[in-house]
Amino acid sequence: MAINDFRPTKEVTTFYPPQRVLMGPGPSDTHPRVLAAMARPTLGHLDPVFSNMMEELKGLLRYSFQTKNMMTFSVSGPGSVGMEMCFVNMIVPGDKVVVCSNGVFGPRMVENVERHGGIAVVVNDDWGKQVDPQKVEDTLKQNPDAKILAFVHAETSTGALSDAKTLCEIARRHDCMTIVDTVTSLGGSPIYVDEWGIDAIYSGSQKCLSCPPGLSPVSFSERVTDLVKNRQEKVHSWFMDLNQLLSYWGGSSARTYHHTAPTNALYALHESLVMLAEEGLEQSWARHERNYQALKAGFATMGINYLVDAEYRLPQLNSVFIPEGIDEKEVRRKLLNEYSLEIGAGLGAFAGKVWRFGLMGTSSRVENVLFCLTSLETVLSEIGVKVERGAAAAAAHQNYAANPVPTSFSG
Repeated sequence: MAINDFRPTKEVTTFYPPQRVLMGPGPSDTHPRVLAAMARPTLGHLDPVFSNMMEELKGLLRYSFQTKNMMTFSVSGPGSVGMEMCFVNMIVPGDKVVVCSNGVFGPRMVENVERHGGIAVVVNDDWGKQVDPQKVEDTLKQNPDAKILAFVHAETSTGALSDAKTLCEIARRHDCMTIVDTVTSLGGSPIYVDEWGIDAIYSGSQKCLSCPPGLSPVSFSERVTDLVKNRQEKVHSWFMDLNQLLSYWGGSSARTYHHTAPTNALYALHESLVMLAEEGLEQSWARHERNYQALKAGFATMGINYLVDAEYRLPQLNSVFIPEGIDEKEVRRKLLNEYSLEIGAGLGAFAGKVWRFGLMGTSSRVENVLFCLTSLETVLSEIGVKVERGAAAAAAHQNYAANPVPTSFSG
């Protein structure tokens, strides 16, 4: 065969993606400063200058997680890799792990437990509800040999926010270590790793950190690093073995080769964390809350109601019931094709029943809220839903006026 026989059958040229407004469950919009950071000159992953940047990144992540954990860094891979890194390092075959399941990501934790030889004891709650602390308490009492409690802080599939502080307190009373998923909450909702006593925590770069997908911030307590160092058998993953990564991420001097780190992607995460520090964590949390309140006010004018009860509703992930009698896929199609606005569909039992609107990171800003409400209102009107044109944006404006930009945050 000739070389040209392997060429693509159609002409392929440079890819130029359309400009979207990303208001789905993730990824969120990437800030121009972060995109610009990615375009800077590539350095070797053992270059001393790059090593200095890694140390800065670790310090910025400690601020974001509110921890002094030395083993706080970014895994080369999405949040799912961060999740698996926690389980593969902390579980030895036969360990009993209590896993809380109230959406899509609890069952993925169960898969991790079982694939690494552990025994999963599942605490089930309805989708759209928070993890029930009393159920966790009762389960740990019934399973005194449990080693780990694992739960999702902010369930992306529904927008439910669980009480991580209380769940970690319960785990400590029962001498359990904790693994906490904060993929959707880091940077958008309060997280206090040290104060709450979290042992292992992971997140993702593409949500409230306004960075492209592909990196997973993690942090491990001294209890975890001691546990891994003293394992009697090897961690069941070479790439995710914390002992191996200690030699690369553990200190600024004498780093040893582990893998070729995605240098430019780490520039981007560094810049996004610089921006978060410039804004301030409390101000970021308050911004997400303020924009959620305005979005909610606009939805109310269209008769759109929330899936999750207000007391445990995640501000940056809004799951709302779809008005009856409409083609919800057509609404999402029109929003994407005519307004270049992406929103998310429902998952599992809520597929076709809810939409998911993300207000994460750079996507969580006033102009996006107003644009989203106006676009949705227009599309609904065009397909025959009775709405008062202009009412949603007006309600959002009134809400913003009643809730000025906060200068401090308490929560």
